[in-house]
Amino acid sequence: MRIKSNYLIYNGTKYKCAIGSGGFTNKKKEGDGCTPIGVFQITDILFRKDKLQNLTTNYNPKTILPSDGWCDDPNSKHYNTKIKFPFENSAEELFRNDGQYDIVCVTNHNQTPIVPEAGSAIFIHVASKDYSATAGCVALSLDDLTEILSTLTKSTEIYFGL
Repeated sequence: MRIKSNYLIYNGTKYKCAIGSGGFTNKKKEGDGCTPIGVFQITDILFRKDKLQNLTTNYNPKTILPSDGWCDDPNSKHYNTKIKFPFENSAEELFRNDGQYDIVCVTNHNQTPIVPEAGSAIFIHVASKDYSATAGCVALSLDDLTEILSTLTKSTEIYFGL
């Protein structure tokens, strides 16, 4: 899978996508709005079971609950991990009303080891209707994302900006 500035290529098919407002970067920093350049894999699939009942994937998808979030505070020991609200540090809500996190594919960006300030919550998720820029993630239409997830495996390499 290859992701360029406004499209993703998977199994020979080109899909429209959105990337971070700052474009691609080799030096990802927390809050810079950039999508990191590199080769990644999807480690987990999170989804809104209340909105999507028939998600087909080779992963064991986990349900997003109203209390779920993702820590984006570089000073927290929970930085770049899934958390539960209430939470004392800064964290992004995963249970959103705009549909963009109806499916969240967690990438292994800044995971082993987790480095403070090197960027958190680099996901592949559902795009806004106008494909507006993300905070650093890659976003696709719900239909395109579910189509890709039906055949994607844990060994699939994802090339961001390469």
